[in-house]
Amino acid sequence: MHPLLYALGAIALWASLASLGLSLSHLPPFLLTGLALVIGSVPAWPLVRQWKVPPRTLALGLSGLFGYHFLLFLALRLAPPVEANLVNYLWPLLIVVMAPLILPGTRLRPVHLASALAGFAGAAVAILGVGAEVQGVWSWGYLLALGAAFSWASYSLWTRRVPPFPTAAIGLFGLLSGLLALTCHWLLEPATELSGHDWALVTVMGLGPLGAAFFLWDKALKLGDARQIGILSYLTPLASTLLLLIVSGRPLTSNIILAAALIIGAAVIGTRAS
Repeated sequence: MHPLLYALGAIALWASLASLGLSLSHLPPFLLTGLALVIGSVPAWPLVRQWKVPPRTLALGLSGLFGYHFLLFLALRLAPPVEANLVNYLWPLLIVVMAPLILPGTRLRPVHLASALAGFAGAAVAILGVGAEVQGVWSWGYLLALGAAFSWASYSLWTRRVPPFPTAAIGLFGLLSGLLALTCHWLLEPATELSGHDWALVTVMGLGPLGAAFFLWDKALKLGDARQIGILSYLTPLASTLLLLIVSGRPLTSNIILAAALIIGAAVIGTRAS
């Protein structure tokens, strides 16, 4: 299978995350993430013999799956969520810019940088163009959102620099990250009971955007060009916004059409460049 198809699979699953999160917004974020990550690791349990990885690789996995969500949730608590989410979506741009610094033999061409910037512009239009209230205030949460973006971009690139490990080991990263998130819930959030409907949606979230997506993402990065995958990743906020509009019954706006043109154009040009 072509590496970009693995990436598109992960992006399609991540697009559902905002809609699922909206349906489960009454649950504390660390509880929701912890349960979903643990559930997402379950399909890899039969392959537990492939989970043996060096401590350095395990630390990288935890910094990606747990570190990213930890920083992002703190950012969303401390900063206006719309702007914090936009800062978070610098991670595809960071993947493109940082690739030559981390991956030997990778060169940053102007077309990659231009496509990544166009993709970020499209993401900004998509995120800010759905009627969300923008607050022009400074918050330390923006630094945490930037840290989250850097965490995910670094994890994505460094998986190519550590000793090769089987994709099944992502199950170990997810399980331990989920347990750490549940520990944060126990320390920072009130106890909460889940209904049967809640458990069903959490299971869908775990098996999809916080489970299978990570396995697909790992395959894409191991087999494909990180610069192209980073540019393609800007389809995530676009698809997520479109799905939210469909779920909420809101009409398609000119802002979303402009965002789609920017992101899809950037993806087409960027992924064709070598």
